[in-house]
Amino acid sequence: MLPITGVPETIARGMAAFRDLFCRAEGFEHVSRYVTGLILSPNKTLQGIYDLQVWDRDTPSRRAMHEAVFEAAWDSQALIQRHRATVGPDHRGRGHEVLSVDGTLAHHERGPHIFGVDLAYDDVQKRTPRFQTVVTAVIANRHVIDGVEAVVQDPKALKEEVAYWEATAKDSYEQMEEARKRVLEVMHHRQHQLEDRKRTAIAWEIVQQLEEEGQFPQANYAFDNGVLHLELTRYIESRGKHWVSELECSRNIQWYGQWRRVDVVAAELKQEHPESFRPITVQCRNGEKKSYWAFTKTIRLKRYGRKRLVILHETQDLTEVPRFLVTDARHWESGRVIETWGYRWASEVFHEFGKQVTGLEAAQVRQEEAVNRHFRLSGVAQSIIQRAPASESTSERYAFADGKITYGQRCRAIGREVMRSLLELMRHLFAAGKSCEELLEILMPA
Repeated sequence: MLPITGVPETIARGMAAFRDLFCRAEGFEHVSRYVTGLILSPNKTLQGIYDLQVWDRDTPSRRAMHEAVFEAAWDSQALIQRHRATVGPDHRGRGHEVLSVDGTLAHHERGPHIFGVDLAYDDVQKRTPRFQTVVTAVIANRHVIDGVEAVVQDPKALKEEVAYWEATAKDSYEQMEEARKRVLEVMHHRQHQLEDRKRTAIAWEIVQQLEEEGQFPQANYAFDNGVLHLELTRYIESRGKHWVSELECSRNIQWYGQWRRVDVVAAELKQEHPESFRPITVQCRNGEKKSYWAFTKTIRLKRYGRKRLVILHETQDLTEVPRFLVTDARHWESGRVIETWGYRWASEVFHEFGKQVTGLEAAQVRQEEAVNRHFRLSGVAQSIIQRAPASESTSERYAFADGKITYGQRCRAIGREVMRSLLELMRHLFAAGKSCEELLEILMPA
């Protein structure tokens, strides 16, 4: 545990763009220290972050930090908009850039009362944990990945309400009060139906916000089949941009005048015309080149109209299960479709990095606005890390990096700034005649 005696220079420089969004300097310092804790604290809850703080004045209470971060009258929506404006120049004119819209699960096994937490089946972990469903937007090029939005889906217990109705239904209601209560239950259920926002609707709202702000004018979109939605694709096309999505194997396409499942078509092509899968080499986002065998054709998709389909294999013998990609850019070659779709995995990097490093799953707050603030500050922290100045390390522990600067080295550089400020404080206190016991009580109160 490294005591945090102040805001490191790197964090202060990264947070300077948001200063005018906060009324009080003390509140802004609390938020900056919170972001520092999201990066350096082993326990990334507010309690864990507060416990590491050392102040050069009267120590404020934990309640003061909680109020400044989660309850004070600063606008988290304005913060994420400023964040997008800040990182936008790093993505303009720097080659291929793609906006990825995706969802992730933020697990909270012991937090049933946290906003958005639901008990449901996790297809990845093959169990039924408690988690939040979070829809994110990530902008990526070959140099940097930035999270530009994170919205928590509020789960509505619509199925449970219907089950309750069926279990308590009566043929008639003799008492007026009983009938009135039943009507109110029906109206509440209808209200919940209207308030329910599916993941596709949240993704559409995020894309609309991004396009209205115009911070990423050259970025096309990539997403998986869980986000693919007719209104979303039509809106992206209306903005003069293109999109690439993975397609479910059960989707029907028009194939020589008949509607057939795309996986059946792929199986027939592999069996009868394997030569139709052409070898192609694609440069990945990290600069590596990867070989694929692809079949592409313009087809008609129900409701979506004419789109370009790419059936993709990663091995020459075509034995593994293929992927199916679809895009509105019918003039694109298969290589460009695959390359754009590959940028979708930048969102997975953002999710994994956020969970392991910047506390994406650590929010222990109950209110919706507080949860949104935590997620957005976590995204800001990740962007600050990527821009932290760091030199190539000669330490043996970073020999695997082969001369490249890793995220770990950047976090370590921020940690060294904290260590330096700690040493400066210790020197000042020793010069003032403080004993070791007095110094220990300041840095780590009993």
